[in-house]
Amino acid sequence: MTAIFVEIFGWLGSAAVITAYALISTNRLQSTSITYQILNFAGSACLIANTAYYRAYPSTVVNGVWLVIALFALTRIGIIRKKPA
Repeated sequence: MTAIFVEIFGWLGSAAVITAYALISTNRLQSTSITYQILNFAGSACLIANTAYYRAYPSTVVNGVWLVIALFALTRIGIIRKKPA
């Protein structure tokens, strides 16, 4: 049963990251968009679960870095939006 959830997480993560890339590549989102960063964060988190389960550690590390970058960007976007105009 666990393997099924890991597979689902992998596919959801892949879909989220690809969707984020497609949206930014077609100028439907900007890199400062919360939606873009959440897609990257959630996608990489799901892919971390999948790749770690299958012991694909290089991919796990890449997705870990991707997650940290998204988290940093989300934090920065939050700080930027809290500043008075």
